[in-house]
Amino acid sequence: MTLITLFSAPKPFTNPHIAMIQRNAIRSWTLLPDVEVILLGEEEGLTEAARDLGVKHIRNVERNENGTPLISSMFQLARENSNSGLLCIINADMILMPDFVEAARQSHMLRDKYILVSQRWDLDVTEPLDFSPGWQNRLSSIVHRQGTLHRPAGSDFFLFPPSCYTDIPDFTIGRAGWDNWMIYKARREGWAVIDCTPSVMIVHQNHDYSHLPEGKPHYGHPETNENIRLAGGQANIRYTILDATHQLVGDKLIRPKMTAARSARKFELFLRAVFFFLPENVVENLVRPKRWRKRIQKIVNRK
Repeated sequence: MTLITLFSAPKPFTNPHIAMIQRNAIRSWTLLPDVEVILLGEEEGLTEAARDLGVKHIRNVERNENGTPLISSMFQLARENSNSGLLCIINADMILMPDFVEAARQSHMLRDKYILVSQRWDLDVTEPLDFSPGWQNRLSSIVHRQGTLHRPAGSDFFLFPPSCYTDIPDFTIGRAGWDNWMIYKARREGWAVIDCTPSVMIVHQNHDYSHLPEGKPHYGHPETNENIRLAGGQANIRYTILDATHQLVGDKLIRPKMTAARSARKFELFLRAVFFFLPENVVENLVRPKRWRKRIQKIVNRK
């Protein structure tokens, strides 16, 4: 029985750069101790990649009418094909190192129901990684010199015990909204949301959006709108890593420091609870006046 089952639905391996960074990521997962990997879907090149990398491949993922895999099906298949103590859905462009497993192990000893999240480090990767001994130290050094810590709004993996997330809506993978809902769901259920950014380096390999219609980011995609509907509306997809209840620092869980951003976020949640009858954007405009002014300026510029 392994500690963690990582599961993911990679993009097609037809774009050379996407294929390369996905192989980099999955290869890093296979080098982790006490971890098994499940790749889900029927994307072109996936069967060959799974075979070459020596990981489990399950094809029969349910899809929507556009052929996009459903996250509910991914969760179900991962549960049915794993006996690990922890499950982790992860994007197929994320490089993991052994500190990830140690963070998962520490969290598992400290909490019964929780999710583990982290900010990612963005890095331009243009060639296959060298996974010879010492690769983690070499990569960490490159990331510190050339990488950028992504803002707390992005979440590229969620690690959790199998008893959590047993009722996932039919979100589509690779579209916005569902990842924010994961944090909202944990907060609503009273689970600990553990931010392991201080203890772990998670590396995102930068890429374009050529795999999406018109090569545009997923935020304006119709399937994103459906994800938002399934999540219960805009208010439920505004949750980010700033809403973490704990941080993992070494082997201890601490309360996050109260930064200006976290204070504003707490104030926003308080106002939403008190003025639940107001439209969502009214509360947002009160808490984030700068964003509101930017929106007004955009409207003026269009005229």
